[in-house]
Amino acid sequence: MQGMREIKRRIRSVKNTRQITKAMKMVAAAKLRRAQETAENARPYADKIKEVISSIAAGTKDFSHPMLEARPVKKTGYMVITSDRGLAGPYNANILRLVSKTIEERHQSKDEYVIFAVGRKGRDFFKKRGYPVVEEVTGISDTPSLVEIQDIAQSAISMFADETFDKLTIFYNEFVSPIVQRPVEKQLLPLTSEEVLNGPVSVYEYEPDSESVLEVLLPKYAETLIYSALLDAKASEFGARMTAMGNATDNASEMIETLTLQFNRARQAAITQEIAEIVAGANALR
Repeated sequence: MQGMREIKRRIRSVKNTRQITKAMKMVAAAKLRRAQETAENARPYADKIKEVISSIAAGTKDFSHPMLEARPVKKTGYMVITSDRGLAGPYNANILRLVSKTIEERHQSKDEYVIFAVGRKGRDFFKKRGYPVVEEVTGISDTPSLVEIQDIAQSAISMFADETFDKLTIFYNEFVSPIVQRPVEKQLLPLTSEEVLNGPVSVYEYEPDSESVLEVLLPKYAETLIYSALLDAKASEFGARMTAMGNATDNASEMIETLTLQFNRARQAAITQEIAEIVAGANALR
């Protein structure tokens, strides 16, 4: 009977866990829809900035800007976007594995790179292993605004402009679908001429002049690229969490079925044993 009571307790425990994972899956699905909408709503802003930059650059002779000029890479900046919480399957592990592998392959010393950590999981991972984290931001909301990452973005852009490092790369999970998130590496700075200059051209009037406008717009465009990556990463996080909690719910259901079968077998064995004892006792009285 002790075995049956233990199995019954385990069934109750797994059922409670299934209720939690099912609720978390539904919450993640709702947040995923909002994150996708936010990412889609932010695209026109980035496209418009790019259009204006392309138009100004196309109409400016001998156009140049420090954010467009490639220089020999002596030091690299890496911006890594992870989540603040776990329970998202391999979401964080995949991106951190890619960053670690990239750093190991490209650098011989910690003096050759710096890290900008967005998200508690990445921050803790890098600090525990002694990576040079120069800036960090945690506690990003589920529907992040540009203001939340503006400080770290401006810091990274300023350090590139001051030649503290010569290249800035961002790592994040690119949203492909609710069940597919792809860890990617993209160069942020220097901005490539093809990316900035190849675009739709419109006629604008500038005050005071086109160069002054570009001085403002190019850093804004770089901030927008970082913000777009963050929105993509948030959608990927909720997609990964929804998938992980869905799998956990399915596994809990399978475990309940297995435990219920064990319970029924144990109960049947106990009943059979009691019947056998009754029959044996009746036979002994004859």
